[in-house]
Amino acid sequence: MRDKLRSLLDPTLFRFILVGLVNTAVGYGVMFGLYNLAGLHTWGDTGYWISSAANYVVGSVVSFFLNKHFTFRNQEKGVKVVLRFVLNIAVCWALAYGIAKPVTVWLLAGTGWSQQVQGNLSMLAGSGIFVFLNYFGQRFFAFRSR
Repeated sequence: MRDKLRSLLDPTLFRFILVGLVNTAVGYGVMFGLYNLAGLHTWGDTGYWISSAANYVVGSVVSFFLNKHFTFRNQEKGVKVVLRFVLNIAVCWALAYGIAKPVTVWLLAGTGWSQQVQGNLSMLAGSGIFVFLNYFGQRFFAFRSR
């Protein structure tokens, strides 16, 4: 059990966290900027999904290159590694935000908080779930060791 835990807490996790800080700054700027400053919060659920998707489209480009080369030191070339990465991001995003939105709305029911505040909190929750799923997806699927 201790060896399994130690293998999960290897240097890739710490490099992943560093890359994640960069991605978070870029992605949150895009997501919350679109949702709040560009007014997508007025679009209801559509604005929620567009804002969160834009975060992951922009952040994923940065993430691919940094995680492939710096975090996981993957030397694989070709389209297969890109497709695995894209599939991982898409599945993690859909799961994370698909779970976060209804759970957050349910938890905040009756609070009287605006749709905008609930959307912001849903996106924060979704990003937390995404990080967890994405690390394991990248490590064991997208950039798996051969």
